[in-house]
Amino acid sequence: MNKSVAFISFLFLACAPAAYAADAGVEATIREFAAAFNKGDMKAAKALNTAAPVIADEVPPHLWSGPTAFDSWGADLAKSEAAEGKSGGQVTIGTPTREVISGDHAYVVAPSTYTFKQKGKTMREIAQMTFVMAKEASGWKIAAWTWTGPEAKPVH
Repeated sequence: MNKSVAFISFLFLACAPAAYAADAGVEATIREFAAAFNKGDMKAAKALNTAAPVIADEVPPHLWSGPTAFDSWGADLAKSEAAEGKSGGQVTIGTPTREVISGDHAYVVAPSTYTFKQKGKTMREIAQMTFVMAKEASGWKIAAWTWTGPEAKPVH
């Protein structure tokens, strides 16, 4: 490679927008969140969120925000699932289909699946989660997330 091509390549890489820079911490936080939820460790899952997250989910009332958002969402989820005969919920978050990192904020879209038992039947809900992340002194935290998808279907 000649010197001018090498220099232009260096300039391109050095000046590339931060939005294209990967940060393994973003996905690690999301994976830790799913793992904590799957173990039923809501305290650990909550710790991976900012102090006042925004949550949008299919569970009524569908939107939670502020310092009590995570706890209120968890209580509403438990109440809704008990009323519908659901148990054993496990979420799987796939490889992100979109990840944009802009300095100390990130936007991540990932395919997600929620598998659970409902009145003895195994059900699966294939959806998508969108996360807005914020980098704090302790690392990446979830500032907002949303669950989007169709209703669950029986697993055959």
